[in-house]
Amino acid sequence: MPIPRRSLLLAGATAGLLTACGGGDDDHAPPNIVATAQATPNLSILVEAVVAAGLVDALSAPGPLTVFAPTNAAFAALLTELGVTKEALLADKSLLTAVLTYHVVSGRVLKDQVPVNTPIATLQGASFTVGGDLRITDGRGRQAAIVATDILCSNGVVHLIDRVILPPA
Repeated sequence: MPIPRRSLLLAGATAGLLTACGGGDDDHAPPNIVATAQATPNLSILVEAVVAAGLVDALSAPGPLTVFAPTNAAFAALLTELGVTKEALLADKSLLTAVLTYHVVSGRVLKDQVPVNTPIATLQGASFTVGGDLRITDGRGRQAAIVATDILCSNGVVHLIDRVILPPA
């Protein structure tokens, strides 16, 4: 007895969905920090900056690291604030390295583990604080809000922020 075409289509679609959902393939680690940023359209300027600063290998290493990642809008606001073009910013490797490493903390620090009102040491060397309202105060007294938290990566965690934070002058 032939199998109705509708049953074959339904069976094929079900198998496809199970495969797409990872049926039995749950042991794959999430991508690393760089790959996660590359897959996030709102972090494209951050990715350009990481590449220009030569930090891809450092942020792809085993870690763990925590990155407070400025969104594209945060970078756009910084460019306006500084009165420079994106190209000029990306060309200044030493400045980029100092600013970007100021956004990185050693260890995997999830939202519930962020020390509140306590200096948090960065890979750049200076520290910043985070208030109970998830607002960062940087080394210059400027504030940034943490707008998305706990984006897990194979080598750490990413939190999105709405402003580029700067180390002390």
